Amino acid sequence: MSFRHKAIAAAALSLAALASTSFAKAADLPVKAKKAVADLPFFLVIDDRVTFSWMPNGTDPGVFSPKPGGGYNADTAKQVYSFTHFDVWAMGTNFFTISMLKSDHNDPANPCTNAGVIQTSFTSAAIPASCAGATEFYGLFRSTLGWNELFGTKAFTYGPLHNISFEAGMDAGTENNYLSPAKRDVVAGLQFAFDLPYKGYIDVAPLMYWEFSNQDTFTQCGTGFAGTIAYPAAGATCLIDGNRSFKPTWAVEVNYYMDLGFLPENMQYFSISGRAGWYGNKGYENNPLPGTQTAVELNSEPIRLTLDASKALWGNKYSHFVDVWVAYRYWQNKFGIDHATSAICNVAPGVSNNSCTESTVYTGITVKF
Repeated sequence: MSFRHKAIAAAALSLAALASTSFAKAADLPVKAKKAVADLPFFLVIDDRVTFSWMPNGTDPGVFSPKPGGGYNADTAKQVYSFTHFDVWAMGTNFFTISMLKSDHNDPANPCTNAGVIQTSFTSAAIPASCAGATEFYGLFRSTLGWNELFGTKAFTYGPLHNISFEAGMDAGTENNYLSPAKRDVVAGLQFAFDLPYKGYIDVAPLMYWEFSNQDTFTQCGTGFAGTIAYPAAGATCLIDGNRSFKPTWAVEVNYYMDLGFLPENMQYFSISGRAGWYGNKGYENNPLPGTQTAVELNSEPIRLTLDASKALWGNKYSHFVDVWVAYRYWQNKFGIDHATSAICNVAPGVSNNSCTESTVYTGITVKF
């Protein structure tokens, strides 16, 4: 297995930080010398991992509680449990991850309509409640086909450019809070893979992104708590089934990995990785209903510092069997909701409830099996 593919497998979990969010590694397989196909297994790399991480300052758009001294608290601590699979075969790669995110009480499960309250009717005041934190499941898949491999050439390797690939994938997620979102999207486009120093890489993927379905209780006819009234006109101001469908738009997904090879040899247990995804305006936030426009979404983990604990304890043979890491996560206009203009993100014009931007340091442990 090439070092590049080892590094890809080691870094795969940083891409799953999307968990509620976004994209995956897709590399390429170098063109081999003429060797009988029968001599090679179908999958040249199979890498499976589980991760537990803790995020102290997560958010969920529209979910917040008033602070006793004024202002609004949208911080939601989340425990995240993830499984990630990565493989390399003769023509490309496949990446799959599924995560379960368990929120604290500030992001409550149904029937609470917000943190600690139940709305019993459109006109009555909310009553106190103690709902468990919501549970979210999010899955993501990305697959690539390398041009060098498809065409049996090295023409798409030049200077730092390692390969060009076709890329396609999809995301799906659901959560058991009051809104009960159920997101489905597909992506397709290209990926440009570049080499970095110390046998690292950076991949840039311009994509088409289509969120073709995202169910939301709030848009369904006959609902509309949280300070509104029931919408009366099906198809004009509410949806019969609550199923929103957004317009196709552009996306750019970037991820990188690099060992800190400049460190002294007895300290070469550290690596850095990261990712960023930009997703364009996809129509109205409750599309096809008219209303507030969505905004460009940035979902990113600019840096993750990883300690290869198993290598430090047991040597190179066990490299990346156990990783301990700390990362920073920044997510603006979460799910495309405009943090500056949307009523979901603001209790009044210019008065933010702080729920549509996520900024948090978080940490975790990843185990290969």
